[in-house]
Amino acid sequence: MIVNNAFEVVVGEYQARAESESELIHRLTVAEIIRRSDEFLLPIGIATATLINILIKESKCRKLLEVGTSYGYSTLWLAEAARATEGQLVTLELQAAKAEHARAQIARAGLAEQVEFRIGDALATLKDLTGPFDFVLIDLWKHLYVPVFDLVYPKLAPGAIIVADNMITPEGARADAIAYRRHVRAARHMTSVLLPVGSGIEVSRFQVD
Repeated sequence: MIVNNAFEVVVGEYQARAESESELIHRLTVAEIIRRSDEFLLPIGIATATLINILIKESKCRKLLEVGTSYGYSTLWLAEAARATEGQLVTLELQAAKAEHARAQIARAGLAEQVEFRIGDALATLKDLTGPFDFVLIDLWKHLYVPVFDLVYPKLAPGAIIVADNMITPEGARADAIAYRRHVRAARHMTSVLLPVGSGIEVSRFQVD
């Protein structure tokens, strides 16, 4: 259960923005959406956010990693879970402006102490992180999912959970999503399942015998 009025206010603002942008996106052509994609929130959505928040809390994950901060919607939910488990979140974002927006929102929600922001190329940043991580959310450009997984895999704690978003939609990312799922399921000590939640998520667990 979340008891944090500041958190609820910020989530509500994110939801209002997402609904407004969704109406606009439906009026745009595919070319316009692609050209303006960095303007939009494009959040994981309330269902996926709630699920990963619960997963972290119930699994008592304390060291969290997010690959793809964007404007900070999922970061907010991860940070709230990290506070509940007395944990810490490291979140990676390429664009400084997006990271700064996310940082401000996290601070407004009273969760700044739970989050460390790293700005720069995710693949380069991941090489410098030591882990081990108990929970990882992957949500960036879909062609990067496989190389991100390969860099994260050696840094997983026993029992770690990886969630990858956009496994069902958008249709344009379908080939990359399928490639990611096949790759994860072929990795040693990984068990994985596709869940039809939100845009579709692959939930994978690293379990050493």
